[in-house]
Amino acid sequence: MRVLGIETSCDETGVAIYDGTLGLMSHALYSQAHIHAEYGGVVPEIASRDHVRKLLPLLDECLQSANCRRDEIDGVAYTAGPGLIGALLVGAAAGRAIAQALNVPAVAVHHMEGHLLAPLLEPDPPEFPFVALLVSGGHSMLVEVRKIGEYRVLGETLDDAAGEAFDKTAKLLGLGYPGGPVLARAAETGDPDKFRFPRPMTDRPGLEFSFSGLKTHTRNLWHKHGEEANARADIAAGFQKAVVETMVIKCRRAMQQTRCQQLVIAGGVGANLQLRETLSAAGRKYGWSVSYPRIEFCTDNGAMIALAGYYRLLAGETEAPIIRARPRWPLDELMTKADWA
Repeated sequence: MRVLGIETSCDETGVAIYDGTLGLMSHALYSQAHIHAEYGGVVPEIASRDHVRKLLPLLDECLQSANCRRDEIDGVAYTAGPGLIGALLVGAAAGRAIAQALNVPAVAVHHMEGHLLAPLLEPDPPEFPFVALLVSGGHSMLVEVRKIGEYRVLGETLDDAAGEAFDKTAKLLGLGYPGGPVLARAAETGDPDKFRFPRPMTDRPGLEFSFSGLKTHTRNLWHKHGEEANARADIAAGFQKAVVETMVIKCRRAMQQTRCQQLVIAGGVGANLQLRETLSAAGRKYGWSVSYPRIEFCTDNGAMIALAGYYRLLAGETEAPIIRARPRWPLDELMTKADWA
């Protein structure tokens, strides 16, 4: 089975072609980050309009790269949620139209399931079961993955997601957008121990996250010390270290609770090098295996949607011939297919 994947949940347009025998045949991605940087964050209407402009040219690029004719596509997968409603509807409308034109089935994919399964695109994929730390601009959660289609949310953020906290903190410090990469670069020249930062919700049991208080703490430090030499870099370094160490503590608890031996980090914040290095060190210390998708599959992309759609289509799941998006779609609402991998 050969599946076309379409991702348009936020500010990146992704298209990919995945074949059950050949694997990932091609993928193409266009990021709107440079457009939204002018506004300090994603503007939903601009995001939607840019998806309309870029989606079909990316589709043609993928077909050419894979040397694949349109009539060789056996199914279409598109991100139906969660995400920005306008952006999601662009991908859903295109996915449904392409499926109708080709007379092939279509399936709506949960964006976070795509991130969960992205490590399976690697040559040496993690073995089931595993715990996944999903950290992105809109989500921070720990999920137990027993097999494809069987997920249990262990804990999630009660307020700001980690990526959102990075973006807001970077904006506060005048570093620009997107916040994750620019804050990480600023932190390279800072002293992470110059200022004291809390590790939120680590002084109580549980696997939930909360980053809004850390963001407020950072604002107070900036107002008090912002005029000091190297304050911007020192605060950036301290903030980043606090977020990373909080995640490590929560991951260790999740591994103990589930007794899994495999930890996977996915989502856009999973590209943060300090997070990767610190969790890898924790894995060596506590005896876990730690794996990540390659950087290009941490951020939103069509390849992970094509892969997730492939497994859902393989299990016999299809979407009714309607255009529907779910900007809010809890992961634990996904159906479990007992005959999946």
